[in-house]
Amino acid sequence: MADNQYLYEVARIRTKELSLLSAEFFEQLLSAPDYDACIRLLKEKGWESGRDDWEEMLAKERQKTWELMEELVGDTSVFDVFLYANDYSNLKAAVKSCRHRTELSNIYIDQGTVPVSTIRTAVLENRFEDLPEAMREPAREAQTVLLQTSDGQLCDVIIDRAALEAVYRAGKESGNEFLRLYGELTVACADIKIAVRASRTGKSREFLERALAPCDSLDIRRLTEAALEGGEAVEHYLYTTEYHEGAAEMKQSLSAFERWCDNLMIQRIRPQLYNAFGIGPLAAYILARESEIKSVRIVLSGKKNHLPDQSIRERVRETYV
Repeated sequence: MADNQYLYEVARIRTKELSLLSAEFFEQLLSAPDYDACIRLLKEKGWESGRDDWEEMLAKERQKTWELMEELVGDTSVFDVFLYANDYSNLKAAVKSCRHRTELSNIYIDQGTVPVSTIRTAVLENRFEDLPEAMREPAREAQTVLLQTSDGQLCDVIIDRAALEAVYRAGKESGNEFLRLYGELTVACADIKIAVRASRTGKSREFLERALAPCDSLDIRRLTEAALEGGEAVEHYLYTTEYHEGAAEMKQSLSAFERWCDNLMIQRIRPQLYNAFGIGPLAAYILARESEIKSVRIVLSGKKNHLPDQSIRERVRETYV
């Protein structure tokens, strides 16, 4: 479907944007006296679930987003770049379940490009050829590592790196500038977080070379060298990149930097509010919904655990509208 054929779909998205949660609404949530009051406010906005299961509520909202996309474009494969992380998370769960001979029903994510049953069967029966080509070797390698060494962290590194590469490749190959930007920011921010954690825990060069995924906006070689030197070196390197503003956040905490990364994504997609056609506004709406779902989870979790309002507020992400 050509960009100029998305005029109707973008018009529909404009109406849906009116129901996105605003910064003012999040202030209401934060000011609510307790968890139950937050649930009532969300229900007034049309969010549905039982009182004691906010994950069910969030899952339903995510499902609504994808049902809308199916209604608008039919074939949602154009948005697969947003779902690859779920595929690889499911692969990780399947590999570890096979290793430990346990199967928990709540460890898999329904929204993905590969059915959960396909991933589980492929891992359990060593039928890796049933997986998409890009997943086959990471799945095989991760399972071998886990079975032979019981090194769960290395298993995670193999699959997480493959997930980043899948997202990056999809963004590049999409031919769409917005999706390319999403892939670039996703990988760059993940690489920076990996480097920071590695510098704090004294990880080796081998670990970093396995974990970091190449991208255009970072020099992975320099980031690796910085991580080996320590946290300050990572910050100094960031000051030479387009992510220099995040270095100041990193001095506060890793969670502050993660919030900055999420906010950067929102800031970069916000121009899509003014696009009249193209797939960009639809993709931006998906990301906006994911961001508000993440913020609602932060607020509800904080209220449920009686955290100070200021502590919760510092973690809530920017809104799209």
